[in-house]
Amino acid sequence: MRPGNTASHSPTTRDATSDTASDAAPHTTTATANPAATPHPAAAPDPAGADTAADPVRESMRRLPGPLQLPLTFLTGRPLAGQRPVALSPGFHLATASLSVLAGAAVSAIGFVLGAWFLLLLLPGWAMTLHGQRNLRMMVYHQCSHRNMFGHRRLDTAVGHSISALLVIQNFERYSREHVADHHAVHHMTLRDPTVQAFLISLDLHPGMTRRRMWRRVLLKTLSPRFHLAFAISRVRSFWHDSAAAEKAIALALYGGGGAAAVLLGAWPAVLVVWFVPIGVLYQISNTLRLCVKHTFPAPGTTVRRGREYFGSLTNAIFIGEAAPAPGLPAATAPLRWLRWSARMALVHFPTRYLVLTGDTVVHDFHHRYPASRQWHDYIFARQQDLVDGHRNWPAYTAEWGLVAAINRVFDSLSAADPEEFDVARIRSVSKRELFAAFDD
Repeated sequence: MRPGNTASHSPTTRDATSDTASDAAPHTTTATANPAATPHPAAAPDPAGADTAADPVRESMRRLPGPLQLPLTFLTGRPLAGQRPVALSPGFHLATASLSVLAGAAVSAIGFVLGAWFLLLLLPGWAMTLHGQRNLRMMVYHQCSHRNMFGHRRLDTAVGHSISALLVIQNFERYSREHVADHHAVHHMTLRDPTVQAFLISLDLHPGMTRRRMWRRVLLKTLSPRFHLAFAISRVRSFWHDSAAAEKAIALALYGGGGAAAVLLGAWPAVLVVWFVPIGVLYQISNTLRLCVKHTFPAPGTTVRRGREYFGSLTNAIFIGEAAPAPGLPAATAPLRWLRWSARMALVHFPTRYLVLTGDTVVHDFHHRYPASRQWHDYIFARQQDLVDGHRNWPAYTAEWGLVAAINRVFDSLSAADPEEFDVARIRSVSKRELFAAFDD
């Protein structure tokens, strides 16, 4: 299939304004009419800062060898203009996430058993385990909650029950109901939205705070044993309360039966190190950082709180990486510039993508425009095709490059937000059981 003729990757289901709201944000293209309804009109000029079909940062990497381009696309979350799509599937995402969890646990177990220098294997083992856990949660469980994973209600529910029990997160039915009703509807980014509650209550961030103060508060919380204990207790309570019998049975088999076997076999120290480190503290750090990039707060004085322009302004893509060195550098400095770029891509940007912004979280704006899209599993190329097609009467796509820039964008929007509208005292009541559940919304 030619890159310019990828109809299978364009959204084919209801978009966010049909019966739910949505969010998108800062890199853009121009909106055209729905291609299913009218011919494509001529595209209007892209506004400043818009995410266009050819992103200059990603295009700067075009000079690299061809075999590197697909890995760079999945690393950055951004294809080259005209790049041939790669078709993935829901089963692929479920299988690779599950295998990552199993392989990571195996690597960690080997390192723990062999000891000495082999303990260094815990680092890649934890990373692989966490990566799989986050993909199970952020892609598979999320799509199951929309009944959009396999498109089969019973199968999606069974997979959702299994993941909630494995990861000990908010139970499937409660999450599915609240996610659609309060996060994807007209209450998006209001005091009723669990995401807003997580910022104001769990992270204790508020309008008027400086960016520096917000960073300090978030980083201190990720290092706080009290924060992690409260987070863990909340996860257990939000899972157990009103969860389905099947979820409880799976959890009891995994953690009750598995824990008893570990104690009887004297393997409980290994279980604590191999499994509970990534599923506990590491998972929660990843969760917290990802929460800080999800959505921007509406600007003060915004009077129109509905429609595609508004909801499209609340979410942006987050691409991972930085521009490659420019051509024509002096021979004396070019190798060092390329070495620095390669080191930053490998040691800064790859961990960000692998451990924090996993799966389709880099293009969360596409999901909020088309929450029921059956092309979600081809998220990178589906978004790119929608951008090329004129994004169907939605405002231009927007994006940030890099985790820090994306967090700064959200923090700045909260700092400038209306303090009366986002006054935490106006939140009537939030169960402590659910206080941290929104971190995964």
